[in-house]
This record gives sequence, C-alpha cells and structure tokens, in this order.
Amino acid sequence: MHKVDVAVGTDLFEENEKIARANADRFERAGVTSIDLMGAIGSGKTLLIEKIADRLLGTQRVGVIVGDVTGDSDYRRIREHHVPVVNINTGKECHLDAHLIEHALDDLDLDSLDVLFVENIGNLVCPADFMLGCDRRGVVISVTEGDDMVKKHPLIFQTADFIVVNKIDLAEHMGVDVDSIIADIEEIAPKKYFLTDARHDEGVDELVQWLLQKNE
Repeated sequence: MHKVDVAVGTDLFEENEKIARANADRFERAGVTSIDLMGAIGSGKTLLIEKIADRLLGTQRVGVIVGDVTGDSDYRRIREHHVPVVNINTGKECHLDAHLIEHALDDLDLDSLDVLFVENIGNLVCPADFMLGCDRRGVVISVTEGDDMVKKHPLIFQTADFIVVNKIDLAEHMGVDVDSIIADIEEIAPKKYFLTDARHDEGVDELVQWLLQKNE
C-alpha cells in the first residue's frame, strides 16, 4: 500500500476531496465515465458488473477496480470477462478512498477505456463519507438484507445517484416487501432506482441502457 504524508491537523476528508477532484480530472481528460458501485457484502455488486461488462463488450471498453479488505476472488471473477481489472486490498479499512483509487489508476490505461466501474468495499456505512472522484455513485442492496435497509443507512443512499434493489426473485421467500423498499427510497433518497434479479438477467438491460444514456 502506498504511503501518504498528511500534516498534523490536516482534515482527512478535505485531503480525500482534493485527491478525488484530481481523479475526476484524470477521468475527464481520458473521456472515461466512472461509476462507484457501493453496497453490502452479498448484495450482488460483482455479478452486476459481470453482467454489465458482458453486455457492453464490443461497444464500450470497460475497466474495473475491485476493492476488498483482503483476497482477490472478485478480481479473478471479473478477469474471466476479459476486461482490464485492478485489485485493491485495504487490510483493515472498511472503504476505498480517493488515494487508493489514484494509485490504482496508475495500473490502468485510461485512454483505452470508455467506462470504469469501481466496486467498493462491502459496507453500507463507511464508503458514504469518501468520494473517489467518480462521475456517479450507485448503491446495490439485496432483498436478503431485509426491507428496512434504506431506513437504517440513509446517508449512503442520499449520497448516491442511483439505487439497485437486487435479488428480487427471493423477496417472497424472504418475506420482504419490495414496495416498502421503494417507498423508503422515494421518501428518504428519491433517486433513480432499478429492480433486478442479476442471476437471471431481469432488469439488467434497463440498468445498462440508463448508464449508456448517461454516458452520452
């Protein structure tokens, strides 16, 4: 992991924001649309990225940065889809920050990419406070987490630009009311939302079409 020298008294959030702005400048210069995808462990972030990468193959040049506390299982999954991918292990940290992204970008040829996905650490709390410099932020939740996740973790949804409610095929089996989740989104964090069953490809095309429209 790269060392960062921060003077005593420096606001860490201010320093992160400074680096995030520099990352955003790099994306803009390269003409890359960047998407920070947040969500809890098991929400389906990796599978969604896999499905999107497959759909964009041949029309958009996709790259991925994968964040995990430890391990490289998600990195290996993404690599099977023949897209450039960089793995970040944070050790004890429960979120990615702009500095980590800054150095991960050194391992990617941004000029050869159109779209970059950043899969953040599986957490619905810490990532909300650390902007990465991406164009947009999305949050993925699974119905297996219950129907009160938006109420429990409002900040991360309020800082997002879009929300994905995944694994909707399991809602009935889990006794989860999807309409209740939608109502909470509309009340607490009124953003564009998508209902998906990534495993069976339901709702993924709509998400991809929206992302492409946003790229224009």
